Amino acid sequence: MKDNNSIINTAKETILIESNAIANLTNLLDENFTNAINFILKSKGRVIVTGIGKSANIANKIVATLNSTGTPAIFMHAADAIHGDLGNVQKDDVVICISKSGNTPEIKVLVPLIKNYGNKIVAITGNMDSFLGKNADFPLNTFVEKEACPNNLAPTTSTTAQLVMGDAIAVCLLKLNNFSSKDFAKYHPGGALGKRLYLRVSDLIKNNQTPIVFENDSISKVLIEISEKRLGVTAVLNSANAIVGIITDGDIRRMLNKSTNIDLFTAKDIMGIQPKTILEDAMAVEALERLENNNITQILVTDKSNNYIGVVHLHDLIKEGIF
Repeated sequence: MKDNNSIINTAKETILIESNAIANLTNLLDENFTNAINFILKSKGRVIVTGIGKSANIANKIVATLNSTGTPAIFMHAADAIHGDLGNVQKDDVVICISKSGNTPEIKVLVPLIKNYGNKIVAITGNMDSFLGKNADFPLNTFVEKEACPNNLAPTTSTTAQLVMGDAIAVCLLKLNNFSSKDFAKYHPGGALGKRLYLRVSDLIKNNQTPIVFENDSISKVLIEISEKRLGVTAVLNSANAIVGIITDGDIRRMLNKSTNIDLFTAKDIMGIQPKTILEDAMAVEALERLENNNITQILVTDKSNNYIGVVHLHDLIKEGIF
């Protein structure tokens, strides 16, 4: 086995080489970048991102980032483009072409074809004097001094620089398009991040039962209600159906510690008063905050008229991946 210190040192060296190269990108930004952003922003078409080899993998990721932040984009492999896939490029599309050297055979064939169609090309390249760098409408410089690979061969630092430049493009477009958290939720409905932005309390209580007892009900009735509804809690209402309290399984245990004769008590004798409530149209993440801030695991849910309609349990939030 290799010496552990040697392994750690190699990892540190890799990270430092790449982080220094990324930091240097800030010195390479110029008016080509701002012109590219403004052109994409005004374009009526999509963003087509293309590359070959490892640059194609980076292109795929940039496409995913653009799509998820409100800029329509598709991936087109540079080799496939010159064998039929060039039909993906429509009249108003902008093409982002990624290549470290900017001189690969596929790029040299592809670039003139795109320009003949009248589409603008944004180049992400480490060689501004290359064929791609000289023929692009908006050449963006991602020059790196060396790869993190000890042989200076495997694409490492260079592909990281390409990826970061793509992120810079996506974030600039996001801000200029006023892409909001609600927009983000629309594009990420299935993930935990999206759920934090769109899931409401009303969505959480749909499958829950609604435990209810009245203030003069017996403890036996309370026990049955808490047990059957399986939420560890029940709301306590008065004769006007207004919430006057809450009983948890903890309240039951504390009562039994004082007396096992449950016939001596009614719901109002053991209930907690002024229970925490939350409106049904509140965000689920707000319910989580209320639970955490009050050190409780359940909260009663009401409608806008303050009518009791259900219970949100911490387990509901954990199940949805919000906790």
